[in-house]
Amino acid sequence: MDFVGIMKGKAVSKRKKLVLPEGTEPRTIKAARIIVDEKLAASVTLLGDTAAIQAAAGKEGVNLSGIEIVCPRANSKLDAYAHEYYELRKHKGMTEEQAKIDMTDTLRWGAMMVRMGEADVSVAGAENTTGDVIRAGLAIIGTVPGLKTASSCFVMAGLDSQWGADGAMIFSDCAVVPDPTAEQLADISESAARSCREFLGVEPVVALLSFSTKGSAKHDNVAKVQSAVEILKGKNPGFVFDGELQADAALVPSVTDKKAPGSPVKGKVNTLVFPDLGSGNIGYKLVQRLGKAEAYGPFLQGFAKPISDLSRGASVDDIVTTCAVTLSRAQ
Repeated sequence: MDFVGIMKGKAVSKRKKLVLPEGTEPRTIKAARIIVDEKLAASVTLLGDTAAIQAAAGKEGVNLSGIEIVCPRANSKLDAYAHEYYELRKHKGMTEEQAKIDMTDTLRWGAMMVRMGEADVSVAGAENTTGDVIRAGLAIIGTVPGLKTASSCFVMAGLDSQWGADGAMIFSDCAVVPDPTAEQLADISESAARSCREFLGVEPVVALLSFSTKGSAKHDNVAKVQSAVEILKGKNPGFVFDGELQADAALVPSVTDKKAPGSPVKGKVNTLVFPDLGSGNIGYKLVQRLGKAEAYGPFLQGFAKPISDLSRGASVDDIVTTCAVTLSRAQ
């Protein structure tokens, strides 16, 4: 599966608007040039002080033609954006004066551009922490209606073709929620199913994992997964799922028959939901390193509009790929 090629193709066909809040960051500037040259977005906007962006681009030898630059503190939309932010946060004690100060922050400005339809997606994280990126997104963009949890997923590709969708699977959540509640696990499962459709192009078959299968062990962590399954059943979310399942019971049909006879996911699982961040993070890295799989992500999920977080160690190519993936998700 040429995941990157497929996502770039989708991005080119959709021609959506991208905002990059970390406009003075050298790797981000280089990525912006590539994105424009490869026509992955209809427009690319760098946020930050105009002179600082121009100086950074000059130092890197990057031509900024075709790239928009917006300085929030000097932009004519500051008052309108600040008022919208005040309305969103006044129940938390926000004042109009503080809203205007807060909206000069480029992460918030980028999120507000997405909220207001001035951009379709925002990508940041080369300089900022995951927490900062997520907080800006939650405060301004919010989550998908019916969900309260923002989470993440990895696309694991290059596996043996017997697994998932021709060797590609969704692993979730491996980067955001350390110890999800049952309600959060149910939300993560719904978001992961949506990611499966978007990234793999197939109908999701979701296994909620545990160290227990169908009550074979008793523990609070097991009960949490069992409760998440019951929540999903109550919501009738429109995809096939089962749990709680050990990994072998989820993946190997002969083991499914022994441990979870009659399971609707037998031999069809393409999306794995881990019970906590420890198991998720360890699991994807084991598959990546020992199974020699490609691990793409983490990609944020659960937001009402697409935003993405970057590793602060991301390469220019990583930033381009993440932008292409995020642009491919825009509606």
